[in-house]
Amino acid sequence: MSQATALAPAPAPASRSRGGGSEFAPLLRLVKGQGLLDHRPGWYARDIALTLLGFAAVAAGLLLAGPVWWSVLLAVPLALLSARAAFTAHDAGHSQVTADRRTGRAVQLVHANFLLGMSREWWNDKHNRHHAHPNHLDKDPDVAADVLVFAEHQTAGRTGLRGFLTRHQALLFFPLTTLEGLALKLYGVRALLAKDGPYRTRGERRTEGALLLLHFAGYAALLLTALAPAQALVFALVHQMLFGVHLGLAFAPNHKGMERPDEHEDGDSWGHLRRQVLTSRNIRGGALTDWFLGGLNYQVEHHLFPSMPRPHLRLAQPAVRAHCRALGIPYTETGFVDSYRQALGHLHEVGATLREEHAGRPE
Repeated sequence: MSQATALAPAPAPASRSRGGGSEFAPLLRLVKGQGLLDHRPGWYARDIALTLLGFAAVAAGLLLAGPVWWSVLLAVPLALLSARAAFTAHDAGHSQVTADRRTGRAVQLVHANFLLGMSREWWNDKHNRHHAHPNHLDKDPDVAADVLVFAEHQTAGRTGLRGFLTRHQALLFFPLTTLEGLALKLYGVRALLAKDGPYRTRGERRTEGALLLLHFAGYAALLLTALAPAQALVFALVHQMLFGVHLGLAFAPNHKGMERPDEHEDGDSWGHLRRQVLTSRNIRGGALTDWFLGGLNYQVEHHLFPSMPRPHLRLAQPAVRAHCRALGIPYTETGFVDSYRQALGHLHEVGATLREEHAGRPE
């Protein structure tokens, strides 16, 4: 994995407080001293093995059951397993799985390209920019105006279908996430075919293209071998829709409605600590929440220490929370349901002006 395309493998340089001292360095020293940046290859090996066994079990179940409609129910565990693969691909891209770049690249290629049909290089390029400038409208691709918009000025000129989506984006958010699994595939293929895509070498492009082709061919072959064409189509739709919703549940509450650096005069000068903490929201919960959300419920800790292995994020949280409290920096943590209420409430508020303008138009 080349340095240019790998996700942020290590914490950013220490930010500076107004008094000239470092805000981040003491926390970094503490976390390092506790061994929380050390890799956990055994933990990831077990997690990966269970995921791969799960994929194999679903495939075997489909082939053994044959073309019966109840086989569509296997799309549910396959969607959960697909999310597990996405979380592992994410962690491998951040060098959480191993310090060896070549091994990490292989792990990510298998989980992203082969298992999910998602381009590793396209996603790494996008996610790198997000981590560097979270929630910055001009620099973070995750909050760029697209199907959804995240600030009132982004609603200008949106008419027709785009205007309808913006006016009702809070209500439509979760229905739209059913398309996320397919969108990840589409964006990856489009980047692969683009002349100005993120691929640095012809070899990278060929490797990714071959694995994407293997994914699509293998997925179609499995479903059409095990199921009748109509059953295969329904299975694929259920699988991809549930996978998209799962990803939406994991990513939706992390930054939406949080501070935006572009709204502040000194936002571009925020150091690493403030830039990551003020723009991120954690979700409270236990082991089930950690598993279901792939550790992304510790969004603050993950953004501060992107290379920290997933099982260490919970362990780092008390130190991060205490450090923020000592500096008077707001540390946002909320419940599972309330996190979505806040995120969707923000989307609803952004569309308010467009709703008012639409309501005032004569029929």
